[in-house]
Amino acid sequence: MSREALLPARKRPSDEERLSMLRSLVRAGAENRPGVYRMFGEDGSVLYVGKSKRVRTRLLGYFRCEPEEKGARILRATSHVAWEYCPSEFAALLAELRLIRRMRPRFNVAMKRDLERYAFIKVTRGPAPKLHVVRGPARDPGALYYGPFTGAGRVREAVRALSNALGLRDCAEDVPMRFDDQRSLFSLELRAPGCIRYEIKRCLGPCVAGCSSQAYADRVALARAFLEGHSEGPIGRFRDEMEACRERAEFERAAALRDRIQRLTALRGELQRLRFALGSLSFLYTVPGHGGDDRVYLVRRGSVRAEVPAPRADDDHRALARLAADVFGPVEPATAPVPLGEVDEVLLLSSWFQRYPGELARTQPPPGARA
Repeated sequence: MSREALLPARKRPSDEERLSMLRSLVRAGAENRPGVYRMFGEDGSVLYVGKSKRVRTRLLGYFRCEPEEKGARILRATSHVAWEYCPSEFAALLAELRLIRRMRPRFNVAMKRDLERYAFIKVTRGPAPKLHVVRGPARDPGALYYGPFTGAGRVREAVRALSNALGLRDCAEDVPMRFDDQRSLFSLELRAPGCIRYEIKRCLGPCVAGCSSQAYADRVALARAFLEGHSEGPIGRFRDEMEACRERAEFERAAALRDRIQRLTALRGELQRLRFALGSLSFLYTVPGHGGDDRVYLVRRGSVRAEVPAPRADDDHRALARLAADVFGPVEPATAPVPLGEVDEVLLLSSWFQRYPGELARTQPPPGARA
């Protein structure tokens, strides 16, 4: 149930009066229970969304902020406050995430900042996709994203080595692609000026008719196979080249190849750890709630797929079993990239169980679950 601290309808109060009335309304109406709250501006827009294990204490804390603190800045713009209670801190955490995702309040920068700590490998759309390292999951629903990773610089080096080895382009998105099996579609003087990476054999040259569309698509498939754990990609080839260079006493070239191998091996290790984490975050999670409002969360690959009251009767247990079969029954490849809309929830759940490892004792694998 939602509660609100609304100022009485009359002439505009002074800032001091407004804050005093809001404080009184919160003190009188809010309880110390888990929940989420929203701060509204005069125009009705949501300025800020927050959560707390103790809503009353948290809201009253805003009125004790120093003038330069963020809480005071939010209050100066706030016309009224609304809050609603949740069964548990975990439920409040999920509710906060979903409200921020839907409303995108202007004072909620923490989530954006947290996401931007992570790097993602993006496989772009279009006739000649490329690999691109981005900060945070940019909202491009047609692209594929692999991650999250820490250490964007290290990931960029590995992606550069992978792109160079497979001949994938790294030019701007607006560069027109001209495959050699599409020559009839355009007039040619394609080699001048040419693609520098094509000339030094680092790119297949899809912009200068250096390859067919199918040949390029095959290389993209190899990149995806590496990112999804089906192949070691060019690591084996680099290793053979490195040994050959050592035999020919080309030590500088061998050292460069060794560095590429190390970068790609480290990236493969991070991908394996990510897949393990996603696989381990698949379970039924029972959370005790305020006043006996216990909930069961059906978590698969790091995101909450369903939530129900904890079963108490036989019929409830049977209904939960049917729901679990629906959620966990369909096959989802463990190597598949995380869907874009689930990335922030995966990060949130990973953080929750890292911070409270004892909560894993409340989880149980669903019968016949396949992560």
